[in-house]
Amino acid sequence: MTRLNARTGLEWIDQDECLELLAGDVVGRIAVIDGHAPAIFPVNYVMDGDNIVFRTDPGTKLDAAERAAACFEIDGIDCASRAGWSVVATGRLEEVTRYDTRTWLRVNALAVEPWAGGAKAHWMRLIPERITGRRVRGR
Repeated sequence: MTRLNARTGLEWIDQDECLELLAGDVVGRIAVIDGHAPAIFPVNYVMDGDNIVFRTDPGTKLDAAERAAACFEIDGIDCASRAGWSVVATGRLEEVTRYDTRTWLRVNALAVEPWAGGAKAHWMRLIPERITGRRVRGR
């Protein structure tokens, strides 16, 4: 059920629709802490239940994956009508390793195809603790 903020005109998107929007896209942004500052990276992803799964090479995202807090965002924007929506998943980021055999086999069967070059041999997942969404209707 969508709720409206009468003051701002923003609508809160319910959990089910947030998950539908996440499942309907393939590119989002993962935000992690790099040292003492936030860093945001575009990634190709797929949903595994409520979890967001993507592949990466060694670097900042993999370094941040020790069950660290992270968030993920997708959106849809229509500049001409001044309308749009945004979904944010906040939770913990972790690498999926061969030690968790069932999860490893399941995520390796998912069809996530990174656009950027490189082996992208490391599978990551964001396990959401909270998923929220907002929509602004055009004028």
